[in-house]
Amino acid sequence: MTAETMLASSFATLPDLIRAHAAERGTKLALISSAGTIDYATLDRRIDQVAAALQRDGVQPRSCIAICAAPSIDYAIVFLGALRAGCAATPLAPSATGPDIAAMINDSGAPIVFVDADTRTALDGQALTATIVDLDTDAFIDWLAAPGARPAPADIAPDDPFNVIYSSGTTGIPKGIVQSHAMRWAHIHRNAGAGFGEAVTMIATPLYSNTTLVTLLPTLGWGGTAVIMKKFDARDFLELASAHRATHAMLVPVQYSRIMAVPDFDRFDLSAFRLKTCTSAPFSAALKADVVARWPGLLIEYYGMTEGGGTTMLVANAHPTKLHSVGLPIEGHDIRLIDDDGNEVAPGKTGEVVGRSPAMMTGYHGRREATQAAEWFDAEGRRYIRHGDIGRFDEDGFLILMDRKKDLIISGGFNIYPSDLEAVLAQHPDVADCTVVGVPSEAWGETPVGFYVPRGSATDPAAILAWTNARLGKTQRLAALHIAAELPRSAIGKVLKRELRDQLSKAET
Repeated sequence: MTAETMLASSFATLPDLIRAHAAERGTKLALISSAGTIDYATLDRRIDQVAAALQRDGVQPRSCIAICAAPSIDYAIVFLGALRAGCAATPLAPSATGPDIAAMINDSGAPIVFVDADTRTALDGQALTATIVDLDTDAFIDWLAAPGARPAPADIAPDDPFNVIYSSGTTGIPKGIVQSHAMRWAHIHRNAGAGFGEAVTMIATPLYSNTTLVTLLPTLGWGGTAVIMKKFDARDFLELASAHRATHAMLVPVQYSRIMAVPDFDRFDLSAFRLKTCTSAPFSAALKADVVARWPGLLIEYYGMTEGGGTTMLVANAHPTKLHSVGLPIEGHDIRLIDDDGNEVAPGKTGEVVGRSPAMMTGYHGRREATQAAEWFDAEGRRYIRHGDIGRFDEDGFLILMDRKKDLIISGGFNIYPSDLEAVLAQHPDVADCTVVGVPSEAWGETPVGFYVPRGSATDPAAILAWTNARLGKTQRLAALHIAAELPRSAIGKVLKRELRDQLSKAET
């Protein structure tokens, strides 16, 4: 079956699409990185080597295959090879602490984990149920099946797990979000008119992020070329985009902010760009307007969540008066607003966002109660996912986000859960009570700041801050720590975080 026929069908798998591209356009570059390039024919053969090696080692279909490393071509090959073997790729954040990485590997049940040197160091001394394979050593080459090996065909059904993405966390075990092949097929298939077949797509966010995958997967599914950055730098991005005549990119708001702030931005040739997208964090109207004015091609903001649910889309170029919104629900996506009792709110009123679409998670890995808590059902019994955000629709149907129902902090496009940071801070012997809030940051969009009530009279905020940050992942560290005589609380004992944010805001004015 040709790639064109597959892409016009009701369901196809990404490994099969890559096989078809290899047969039809084998010499076309699939992946580019600072370490080299790989065309579709070679990519297909390397994917076979990974899948055959997994089968050789007795790894069963629908098992999780964990990957925890910096972005690279070999990382992508392992991810795709796991899929061809019928397994679920499980990309993990290398910025997490060693104990958290180990906890996620063990929670997933992965029999094997692929790591780089930094992750291997982080995992030293951790109790693991998985075998470790080093991606950046000869051990990976030795592990692969022999060149020319072909795996046994895997029978992949639409509801089979495609990947498991773990929510951000620093204590306990983060939740694994299970996404099916049908969900990922929906991501690929809905981009029929986005030009990914001839795209040169900049991949500037980590490969463990859902934000990255919703752009990388359509690029490979339609037969385009992806340029993988090992680490984001604004000037490097512009240099690479100009050199490779990039056409597509998915970036988070803080990346757009840094790119637009490059002093000689206008000297870079970005004229090949057709589509730039953004998601994962609040995107200011002013920044959107600047991108539209100075960067060629369409700018589209997507609002959604890793768990799925509903997605909205704002074509910024076409709606200059709606840049304060996140756009309209895309075709086939149903977004509702509900009150605290689970009832739909009246038109124009504010409520919690819930969404339904073909792109929804199966559930949280091994966590039935958490999955049920994330669901809402309408009067007809149809399943929706709670987004955890508060919003309202304007008179034209554009969704305007008001606040997050939960106190999720989004810093540099990464989700940070205050409760995780609070749990670490509370372990310090000089901390009697504490909380963490998100505050605006020019560099990161938002950043976490802590407040604590000291235990006893002797206390050193700087020392406690350093102690806490040493126990947090790189992307979750506190920017500051303040002493409080007591934390403001409601009548039922809930910390009033808005009051703390207001205190910080007033102190800065």
